Amino acid sequence: MMAVAACGTPASSTTRANGHAALDTAPIVEIPRANLVAAVARMAESGEGEPVLSPLERRELVSLYAEGGSLWLDEQGRPGEQAREALALLAAAPAHGLDPVDYDLTGLDQLAGNLASPATPMPARTGFEVALSLAMMRFWHDLHLGRVDPRAIGYRIPGPVDEHDFPGMLRAAAADSRVRVATIELVPPLVLYRSVARELARYRVLADTVPPVVFQAPSASIKPGAAFLQAPALRSRLIALGDLPADTTPVEPAIYDGALVSGIQRFQRRHGLEPDGAIGQRTVAALNVPLQARVGQLVLALERLRWLPHLSPGFLAVNIPMFRLWGWDVVPLDGAPAFEMDVIVGRALNTETPVLIERMRYVTFRPYWNVPASITRSEILPALARDPGYLAREDMEIVSGETDEATPVPATGENLERLRLGQLRVRQRPGPKNSLGLVKFSFPNDENIYLHGTPATQLFGRPRRDFSHGCVRVQDPVALAQWVLRDQPEWTRERILAAMSGPRPVRVDLTRPISVILFYLTAVVMPEDGTVHFADDIYGLDAGLSRALAAARPRRAGLVPPAPGAANTERPTREP
Repeated sequence: MMAVAACGTPASSTTRANGHAALDTAPIVEIPRANLVAAVARMAESGEGEPVLSPLERRELVSLYAEGGSLWLDEQGRPGEQAREALALLAAAPAHGLDPVDYDLTGLDQLAGNLASPATPMPARTGFEVALSLAMMRFWHDLHLGRVDPRAIGYRIPGPVDEHDFPGMLRAAAADSRVRVATIELVPPLVLYRSVARELARYRVLADTVPPVVFQAPSASIKPGAAFLQAPALRSRLIALGDLPADTTPVEPAIYDGALVSGIQRFQRRHGLEPDGAIGQRTVAALNVPLQARVGQLVLALERLRWLPHLSPGFLAVNIPMFRLWGWDVVPLDGAPAFEMDVIVGRALNTETPVLIERMRYVTFRPYWNVPASITRSEILPALARDPGYLAREDMEIVSGETDEATPVPATGENLERLRLGQLRVRQRPGPKNSLGLVKFSFPNDENIYLHGTPATQLFGRPRRDFSHGCVRVQDPVALAQWVLRDQPEWTRERILAAMSGPRPVRVDLTRPISVILFYLTAVVMPEDGTVHFADDIYGLDAGLSRALAAARPRRAGLVPPAPGAANTERPTREP
């Protein structure tokens, strides 16, 4: 479980190490329920344009204070120890890629300081009480579930299977002096989440401390041994990023050689480039990406990792923009995966692989490829118009029926017209030319996406591998079949190979379905070696998520409500 930063030993009641207002510890004061209800109502009405409270937040606040009483104030109406803990947790939100402004930390801190005065009226104290509760429940929602519902932006990811009673959890945590512990328990338990959060902290320091350098794009790739005037700047950048040891010195100050080449190769591998050691335009473009942009990628990665549901033991994960598949035997993800391999995904712009989570239920050896109707219309029929022998050469046939036992029919003019109308379909027979290779891994879904082998194995040698019609081609289908069927010992490697070379398709149902996650992270710490890798936003989904997060932000300002009769004229400003 990931510890929340800046929440270690509590500060004293008179001085706070992080600069927030001093808070005392004492028994909790009782606030009449009517006062609390009035404070909730004032908050709900204090927004300008979009309401401050969502319907869910208002329901949760009403539930939280259904019986009255304070969670945060001592018997003098001042913030108590758990209030201090809560404010420290909100201050540590950036450790999770979250923004304290979303929880009005500045306003809460200012009001907490004002409450030290005995002259502060009870409505202001009640306003602090309700605003801090709302901030904490909002923080918990964001931390555990994410700020954006992935289903609202088109991802096929199921909602959480566990329903959290955040008001009940918050009241119990405050009463038992375990607000910090309860917050830690809501952090996603994945090792990957912790490692990305660690890199986020490191890259934030780099973005603040590493001097910006613009590397000049060469007219021709700079090869090892060539003159390179920016070699000293390159050395400094690679050391800062961790791609070179701190004591690395070039053989010649203005020569690209020696350790610099090894450092560039490591940098290239971490950024999805061919690790050829040559400084070409793509390498220069990656070097010139601002470090603050890398911070943004890591923040989006943490948001997406919060969307993952609870996972059962044994699952596969494909990171689409990094063209990589991993398989784990156990949950949580402790250590390296059981295996990993390269994959090929859907083409950008027209046949993207969707983000989804499903259950793999069966494997087919020597499968037919049932050509989707869209491919038949856009590719097969035009090819037949140019070359009547196309089907025979590609080992394809026109069939009537939906099963593997469908009847082949000749490619007559009448049948081609029926094919155009969708009354017939095209399939590719099993064999070495089959586009699915010799194994198909099925997890039924509305998009008809699956994993499969491929005869075009040469494409795995390319660093960018978005070539498919949407399905995911795997580099080593035999190894994947062995892992998928590991609970069915009768399916040995020898039997798998025999089924792949047999005379007809063979379907094997899994005794235990396996979760398959097709995901999209442009920043991730690779479980194989523990280094952070970055990928291009090939489908533009980072940009789309950034827009969705920005659209959700206006409602999040101004949690601290005005006192009765006061104008709510000041709101915290937000960074763009």
